[in-house]
Amino acid sequence: MKHNLQKMLMSALLLASGSCMAATDLRTLVDGRIEPLMKQQAIPGLSVAVVHKGQVQYFNYGVAATDTQQPVTEDTLFEIGSVSKTFTATLGGYAQATGKLKLSDTAVEHLASLKGSTIGNISLLQLATYTAGGLPLQFPDAADNAASMLGYFQQWKPTFAPGTQRLYSNPSIGLFGYLAAHSLGQPFNVAMEQTLLPKLGLKNTYVSVPADKSAQYAQGYDKARKPVRVSPGALDSEAYGIKTSTQDMARYVIANMHPDTLEKPLQQAIAATHTGYYTVNGMTQGLAWESYPYPVTLQALLEGNSTEMAMQPHTVNWLTPAKAQTADVLFNKTGSTGGFGAYVAYVPSKDIGVVILANKNYPNAERVKVAHAILSALDQ
Repeated sequence: MKHNLQKMLMSALLLASGSCMAATDLRTLVDGRIEPLMKQQAIPGLSVAVVHKGQVQYFNYGVAATDTQQPVTEDTLFEIGSVSKTFTATLGGYAQATGKLKLSDTAVEHLASLKGSTIGNISLLQLATYTAGGLPLQFPDAADNAASMLGYFQQWKPTFAPGTQRLYSNPSIGLFGYLAAHSLGQPFNVAMEQTLLPKLGLKNTYVSVPADKSAQYAQGYDKARKPVRVSPGALDSEAYGIKTSTQDMARYVIANMHPDTLEKPLQQAIAATHTGYYTVNGMTQGLAWESYPYPVTLQALLEGNSTEMAMQPHTVNWLTPAKAQTADVLFNKTGSTGGFGAYVAYVPSKDIGVVILANKNYPNAERVKVAHAILSALDQ
């Protein structure tokens, strides 16, 4: 009865908002995409949030854990992997808006122990946009811990001239987040959980899931269907450490599309993350968020979220000055850990967005196909 009532209310809300897609049609579309995908990819549980003109509809499938058979809901906590980078970027934007840093600052200006190192002269913007000069996707095993992390950066030498090539990198944006929190006078986890997340109105989003929320934390599964959760590593919180729900992610998407509802420094922070700093093969790089002129073809999104884009260096074309993304633009970000897969996409000018969270890491292309189909249907 409660489920039916919620469904009826959501249908009324969608119709009242001028939606040209009834809730039942949206349910048919999402079910038709998600149910075969879960079977094909052996995904135990998955949750979708569809945002349309300020209203949200949730679609939940499967289980949060195969042993307990606990159903997935919009409150289930998922690891979102590199979608966490958008939160890190927003924290950096907030630090800039409150006068604690400038993106043009060098790393050594915020961490004296980097004095004399090559990376000390790299700008915060280069760190945040993966253009430091070839920082790798992951830390080498010997440096993948808090004790060795700074030593790794002190010894690191660039492969490319800084600012010339994009090479997607956890250590790069991870160091940016570390320095942003340092500028705020707080450890990263404290700055995120006690400053940024509350200001965004996110009450079910964490770096470290508290004990009283552990029952909501989904179990992740690897390709062999074995249980796995994210492992500790150097700058793990900054690069891939957020755990959250589709309900909170829908709120986050709405905040990104309507930042005027937030306090001024957060409005400025979100504007910084949405700003285009350079282009690569049709994609515009913001602070963590990646964007495309809208409408965007499925092929362009597939290429922009491909393994090749993540693993290979690409020559960048800097926008001088950096460009505020005010026209029709789709923002998106993928994220994965060993046992989870996430994708978020939204179009502020159309007031539409989609969040897809799953407790298995499955191909980015499959996530993009589902999201593109949903957004295309909403924009009819």
